[in-house]
Amino acid sequence: MNQAVQTSTTSAGFSALGLSPELAATLTGLGYEEPTPIQREAIPPLLAGRDVLGQAGTGTGKTAAFALPLLERLGRGQAPSGRPSALVLVPTRELAMQVAEAIHRYGREHKTSVLPIYGGQSMGQQLRALERGVQVVVATPGRALDHLQRQTLNLELIQSVVLDEADEMLDMGFIEDLEKILSQTPSTRQTALFSATLPPRIQRLAEGYLKDPVRIAIANARTQEGEVPRVRQLAYIVSRAQKPQALGRVLDMEAPTSAIVFCRTRVEVDDLTEAMNAHGYRAEALHGGFAQEQRDRVIKRLRSEKLDLLIATDVAARGLDIEHLSHVVNYDVPSDPDAYVHRIGRTGRAGREGVAITLLEPRENRLLRAIEKATRQKITIGTIPTAADLRQKRLERTRDTLRETLQAGELDAYRSVVADLAGEYTPLDVAAAAVKLVHESGREDSAGKAKDEDQDLAVVTLPRPESPASFARHDRPGRFDRSSTRFGGPPRNDFGERPFGREGREGRGRSRNRNEDAARLFIGAGSVDGLRPGDLVGAIANEAGLSGNEIGPIQILERFSLVDVPADRALDVIAALRNTSIRGRRVNVRRDKHG
Repeated sequence: MNQAVQTSTTSAGFSALGLSPELAATLTGLGYEEPTPIQREAIPPLLAGRDVLGQAGTGTGKTAAFALPLLERLGRGQAPSGRPSALVLVPTRELAMQVAEAIHRYGREHKTSVLPIYGGQSMGQQLRALERGVQVVVATPGRALDHLQRQTLNLELIQSVVLDEADEMLDMGFIEDLEKILSQTPSTRQTALFSATLPPRIQRLAEGYLKDPVRIAIANARTQEGEVPRVRQLAYIVSRAQKPQALGRVLDMEAPTSAIVFCRTRVEVDDLTEAMNAHGYRAEALHGGFAQEQRDRVIKRLRSEKLDLLIATDVAARGLDIEHLSHVVNYDVPSDPDAYVHRIGRTGRAGREGVAITLLEPRENRLLRAIEKATRQKITIGTIPTAADLRQKRLERTRDTLRETLQAGELDAYRSVVADLAGEYTPLDVAAAAVKLVHESGREDSAGKAKDEDQDLAVVTLPRPESPASFARHDRPGRFDRSSTRFGGPPRNDFGERPFGREGREGRGRSRNRNEDAARLFIGAGSVDGLRPGDLVGAIANEAGLSGNEIGPIQILERFSLVDVPADRALDVIAALRNTSIRGRRVNVRRDKHG
């Protein structure tokens, strides 16, 4: 490990990294504009066949950093017999699905076959896919080792191995599993290891299984306390499919004078711009695909306050300084804390109040925690406004408009109308009718907003873990349903979200009506141990393979907890929980004597 690579401060496009024209074109089609630091430093040595030891935190773009060279390597010759040519090991099922989806997306033009395998998924489904043959397997260590022991996963033709988030796999006790898996791969393989930290055990793993690796360290510059602008910072947890509608709801409540909405890709910018215009906002796009003349025209409209929303990528918005911005929206969680600080620094200037809003998917909760840790500031988790909230907000604005009109005076020309009607109706009814006219005319001016206001939607927030590691282990939702892009669990609300934590489950106190076919389990940990409903849901879903909607009421008491599970799965759940850690320790699990 004697070669070190210093992070470059210069930016270069993907075409300069040595990727094939076909893959570069795919990235362009997906809307990617510029590689992140870890991508700039990792892709060239991986393309050259070198092993890589990369130190970079969550959200830095590691997936593309190893996936793109992996796909290039596959393109040089597919392994025969359908045996996998590449293996990616990750700590959790959610990350396995996320990485598999990314590799599939990048390799779509090459028809790359990718299979995620993880606990809790049907073993028969995985076996059938492996029998048909796949090029890339993305797996959690436990399930990969299970397949190796069953001899249903053959690693003899593996060309590339990636260990992603190795420190998290260390924390979860997977190091021995990793060593067993790596010992069954060819010694000629290329190996890449990525980790946010490099504790001694990870260093020893790298020394044992990586050959003269190129070392890459992407420093996470710590933001000093006080550097973050003093703006109101909010975050909303919402599924990707419902983000446009959720953003419309939040903006309707916030009523920004003007705002920049940051998106990750050009495609996302274009799609969201169309959606926000349909919602009733004056929105325009800005990304790297714009000619300078187009860019100048859009910025001029923004400066002259003829736009409500500018929807842009980070690259396109660089150097843009607009004093009157009231809101900044992170439609996607920024890739690193510095990017977050830079974005929200565009609002709250010249003594004005600024608002920073971030939309994140449930599985991105840890990215928000990383931003909070780096900036040393808490970000308030909000709830998407309901239809009733929107109606009340509009009435408040109507009232404010009427108050301003009354204070401005010059009402003599209209008093005769009121006097005529006062002979038939009470003055209060006449005034109420006038208010209704003003209110309804405002709704007609924003047809998209009015339509959305009639739908009763809501989003339930997820519990806030005390650390990224605790969320990564047990605060995970249940399964991921590809067909609906929704997480499994309790009944969905209209945003496709599942309720977790005390808001959605019983939390402390009495349980709801129990299912007669349920078995009540005693868990030897309670509120004094910091246990939360989300910990139990995540542990049962991840370790026992139950979906969230199979888990019944949860009671968190002081020194123990109770949870209902299907009676025919009770023994499986007990066995699984006895062999895992909850909140960092083993706990007693048994059937409740009184349930």
